[in-house]
Amino acid sequence: MRAKATRKVTAGAATTASRASTEAQVQAALASLKRRATKHTLEGMARYAIPSDHAYGVAMRDIKALGKTLGRDHALASALWATGVYEARMLASFVADPGQLTPEQMDGWCSDFDNWAYCDAMSFNLFDRSPHAWAKVAEWSARRNEFEKRTAFALLWSLSTHDKRAGDEAFLHGLALIEREAGDGRNFVKKAVNMALRAVGKRNRALNVAAVAVARRLAASTEPAARWVGSDALRELTGPGVTKRLEGRARTT
Repeated sequence: MRAKATRKVTAGAATTASRASTEAQVQAALASLKRRATKHTLEGMARYAIPSDHAYGVAMRDIKALGKTLGRDHALASALWATGVYEARMLASFVADPGQLTPEQMDGWCSDFDNWAYCDAMSFNLFDRSPHAWAKVAEWSARRNEFEKRTAFALLWSLSTHDKRAGDEAFLHGLALIEREAGDGRNFVKKAVNMALRAVGKRNRALNVAAVAVARRLAASTEPAARWVGSDALRELTGPGVTKRLEGRARTT
């Protein structure tokens, strides 16, 4: 009994020490971010529709550089997110370990998103490396909240670029989600839907054919948002730049 009690005390002390260490790292990271902040960057956030009331004004290149210095530390990333500071949350996208992300944590963070930059940074820096990424594309695409829905299509966009192992079937399902949701006229949703459609259509020739077919149907839609998504994507996906690139890629495979 005495040995068991000793082990509990030791484990409790280790947990306390770990929390103290993480908190110290958070404070050090916040101090480092503050040193990199500028008034110009803070004031410029409004031009990109990013709220600045919980921000310092740090350029993304400096946040990324700090993330590289810190390396992967999932406990630190979770603590950074909990601060609510814009730059600390963006830093979490570089520090979190995608292998330790749970579906619940992804849902929790996604529900906190209140601007497009969170959606895109988390998708491109972190979420697309999670084993839960594809499930979340499908799940979040049906959400009503503007930024949760944007994240679904930002994540599909990112997977189109970064997931080299996924087969065409996953992206064909993504195209079905795009067609289903293209009528959403909210600015940050329709732009992500458009980018996802263009990204899928640039992945390979077969997906280009499928994406062009979707884009043509959307371009003929009576819904303004769907019509814009389709028409805009069609210009790029049938243009000489994409056509030449896909032909070159086909010759090398």
